[in-house]
Amino acid sequence: MKELSHLDKEGKVRMVDVSEKSSSKREAVARGSVHMKPETIQLIMDNAIAKGDVISVAKIAGIMAAKKTSELVPLCHPLNVTTIVVEITVEEARSVVDVEATVKTFGQTGVEMEALTAVSVAALTIYDMCKAVDKEMFISDIMLMEKRGGKSGEFNRK
Repeated sequence: MKELSHLDKEGKVRMVDVSEKSSSKREAVARGSVHMKPETIQLIMDNAIAKGDVISVAKIAGIMAAKKTSELVPLCHPLNVTTIVVEITVEEARSVVDVEATVKTFGQTGVEMEALTAVSVAALTIYDMCKAVDKEMFISDIMLMEKRGGKSGEFNRK
């Protein structure tokens, strides 16, 4: 097992020094789901949720969150993100809203945390906008699906 990079020789927390790492193209894809009642799915599809357009607001929330990841997660580096795409799919048959975020940068460290943060906040936004009509909703399966670039190479969840 690898050593934890966020600990110094005495085991104290530190931010990783990436100043000697070379910049490269990096990309990460994360996914998650919001499970809800069929009636709630229908309200979203009909754009009839009282707080507004759930899908559009959740996409914007995910994009904004990815840009603020280093302010939310203490040991993340602030990054110059080059693109953030948040895709939201309403799966009527499963009563699920799926969220996927793709984040890219050209830099010295990866964007996995930004992609995961985008998915998390988009899912929380869906929950917040629909909670008045569905107290049984739940968020699940937030995970990294793909990662490219950097020293550790490629990762693909199967």
